[in-house]
Amino acid sequence: MNSSTFSDLCSSYTNKIFNSPNSLLCKIKSTNHELVEQCKRAIEGSQLTKGLRDELESLPREIRREIVKKVRNGCAPLFLVCKRGCVEIAEYLVTVCDADIEQRGLYEVPEDRSFHFGTPLWCAAVSGKLAIVKYLVSIGCDINAPSDSGSTPVRSACFMTHIDIVEYLVENGADISKPNINGGTCLINSVQSVSLCQFLISKGADVNAKDIQDKTALHYSIQEHRLETTKLLLEKGADPFAKSRSGDDALQTACLKGAHRIFDYLKSKLPYPLERLADAHELIGCTFLDEHNETRLAILHWRLALHMRHRDEDFIEKKPVIPLRAAYGYATEFKTAEELNNISTDVDAMRIQSLLICERILGISHKDMLFRLMFRGASYADALRFQRCIDLWRLTLEIRIERFSMLYSDTCFTAQALVRLMLDLFSRYNNLSPNDFNEQELPTFSDVLAVFLLLTNDIMEAQKLLQIKPVFRKQQENFDRVLKCITHLIYLLICIANSKSEKQLVIQSVHAINRQKIRSACTSDSLLHLCVSRLNVIKSTYFTDENNVRSIFPNFDVVKLLVETGSEINAKNEAKSTPLHVASLPYNYENDIVLYLLQNGADLDQPNKSDERPINMIASNPLNKIPLMNFINLKCLSATIINKYRIPYRNQIPKCLDDFVKQHEV
Repeated sequence: MNSSTFSDLCSSYTNKIFNSPNSLLCKIKSTNHELVEQCKRAIEGSQLTKGLRDELESLPREIRREIVKKVRNGCAPLFLVCKRGCVEIAEYLVTVCDADIEQRGLYEVPEDRSFHFGTPLWCAAVSGKLAIVKYLVSIGCDINAPSDSGSTPVRSACFMTHIDIVEYLVENGADISKPNINGGTCLINSVQSVSLCQFLISKGADVNAKDIQDKTALHYSIQEHRLETTKLLLEKGADPFAKSRSGDDALQTACLKGAHRIFDYLKSKLPYPLERLADAHELIGCTFLDEHNETRLAILHWRLALHMRHRDEDFIEKKPVIPLRAAYGYATEFKTAEELNNISTDVDAMRIQSLLICERILGISHKDMLFRLMFRGASYADALRFQRCIDLWRLTLEIRIERFSMLYSDTCFTAQALVRLMLDLFSRYNNLSPNDFNEQELPTFSDVLAVFLLLTNDIMEAQKLLQIKPVFRKQQENFDRVLKCITHLIYLLICIANSKSEKQLVIQSVHAINRQKIRSACTSDSLLHLCVSRLNVIKSTYFTDENNVRSIFPNFDVVKLLVETGSEINAKNEAKSTPLHVASLPYNYENDIVLYLLQNGADLDQPNKSDERPINMIASNPLNKIPLMNFINLKCLSATIINKYRIPYRNQIPKCLDDFVKQHEV
């Protein structure tokens, strides 16, 4: 008998056992359960009980192999004992039960609560179990087998600072230059340990290797305030002028992260021009102010910078010149000691100076700059200075749409935060009497319209980007969130517009977006679908009352405006539901909206994919007050009968009716 025939017989035997309800199957299940339980409780040096070993060895080898292959909670028995560091049980499972030494399992990293899918060797390396690592390497495990994130055992051991395991793996052929999917190398993962970095560099690790953000180990060392590691990397040839994708070199990274000891070390060791040092002192002063609320340290660094700029006869100008911005109150940067003294007692003026300095040095689209704009806006909102918040968040949204895309998560996040703030402000001021507040009613029409135009001007461009494969679900969801923002802005525009010219602007703006026939990316809903649904709400992590989000939809005024400006009344979404289908759902039902849709041509008898028809949904609703017979016509009934009985109609009816009949197909 050849080997393939024998294998086929064993497989057949195994399948019969596992698929037959007999006592042997029960024994196998109980054996597997007991094996998993003992593996979960195993400690270094422990063994399986004699009773369990006897049970396993009484079964054919093929059955043993199937038992140890079974996974519970993402892990097979071998993976469990590798995590526990039990060599004796691991050796038993491999030699007696033919356990697959490369069978992957699910591992939770305790430090960051993340989950990864890797081999037993990867699991042992991350767990810091040197003995089991040695055993697995000795029996031929793939020493460079990556996890689901592309991280090899040695790279992950570097992250956990298991130096003994890193040394053993490297001595046995582990590749220290192989990065994970984000380009992170072993050296980047090791900046928390000087000795580990020293070892890796001695084995040929590239000190200037970059990840997908173009960051080197030096960037990460500075980010984590690792002074000794920074010194080592620089001594070993790390480039302090290498820039990340954001344009940050070593000195700028130290400024942004407030790593003052590294900042001082870099100044003492590298020949920076005086202008660069002045910029650096100004930037680290901003970080002390914004991140740590250290006004004294901020002023100190700004004074040092000013002293440097005035050191020679010619004043070192602050370059480039930043345009005057309404969001900053048209403020300009201080240039003299007197100007600095004037703002040193005004925290708000200092914070605006911080934004001016950061924009000049970092550029308006730098991620840290945009974060500071959002953070400063939130601070204004906390202080009930809402217009200042709107100004800064509007500027952030403009930059993110211009430089990135509305499909970008941070752009969507900004749009949601801004629109949600406007909705809350409108609700707040709408419920107050004129005597209850003194400031201008917010949000203003100009702000709402500006945000609406920001989100709609390039909406077609964003939708085209979603047609390019591969299509990412996250980008589709971001697009749909932006559409929800647009519908809420239409609501605000209708409510806030007072003059005839403002109302005309609203009509023109909504007509323009309607002409583009925008659909949601995930469900193909039109704007009209969204505006008749109670599920159309905006959530934002900037607000803490997410469980109490007030729904403003379905909304008659918005529906009316959309229909009047050209929304397709019988548009179908992915489920082939029309806006009338959505409006007829019990939790969305409002008589005035359903009646308005019917009066403007919504079809009562069009089926969706589930063969649900608005006529049945409305008729069964106890809240219905609409005389449905007034909206049923012979043409619609005829189309339904043709489809119901599958009557051939091609070339039997006028061509203009073909599409109408087809719309009534399930």
